[in-house]
Amino acid sequence: MSRLRDPEDGCPWDRVQDFSTIVPHTIEESYELADAIEQGDMQHIREELGDVLFQVVFYSQLGKEQERFDFASVTSDLVAKLVRRHPHVFPEGTLSSRVGEQTKDTEAIKQTWEAIKSTERAGKQQQSVLDDVPAAFPALIRATKLQKRAAQTGFDWEHIDGALAKLKEEVDELIEAREQQSQQQIEAELGDVLFSVVNLSRYLNVDAESSLRATNKKFENRFKYIERVLERRGVTPEQSSLAEMDALWDEAKKKGI
Repeated sequence: MSRLRDPEDGCPWDRVQDFSTIVPHTIEESYELADAIEQGDMQHIREELGDVLFQVVFYSQLGKEQERFDFASVTSDLVAKLVRRHPHVFPEGTLSSRVGEQTKDTEAIKQTWEAIKSTERAGKQQQSVLDDVPAAFPALIRATKLQKRAAQTGFDWEHIDGALAKLKEEVDELIEAREQQSQQQIEAELGDVLFSVVNLSRYLNVDAESSLRATNKKFENRFKYIERVLERRGVTPEQSSLAEMDALWDEAKKKGI
């Protein structure tokens, strides 16, 4: 990376990059890694892990050039944080310290983890428990994070029935907005519906982002099945009827696609 950034004979593209210009590539590489994992392609996973690691190396080189941090300090900070957040593994706060008997109380571990993170946020002088939830997160992931943080303060439904009732309420409000033909209100109410669905997913112990990704993949597979069958019949989806495509959709569903 140092050679790629060399001002005399480095790569012209790499030399002109900065922290902000690399961000889109980091996001893209992260999604490509997630896709490789979903596909279960180990060779592809290995390649994508390298691409993600390259992002870290790139940022670290930029930090080194500005005399702010380097790769060694990045990894050192990471190790220190992991040790600090795992007192049930490192009781004395050192890598060499060990516990006599490992606790299996995952809920207690989770509570300790959150308490430590809360202390860390206080040390950063953050005023709200929501302050460090990145605005750049995909909307579903960010909604989940915001709700979890708020729930830690007690701002949450006592039972799943409350979440279900809230979802129904938001759907009713969306229907009302549609009847009033207010596009601005429709958009706002649809957002509330989506937020409520994410909230419901928490109570069902379902990750909203992963669940939707799986549904996207299912839709993709079934629609491609429709396209393949229609191609064998010598027609395109545009040339077929909705009833014909619906029948093929049901066929794909029965086949377990």
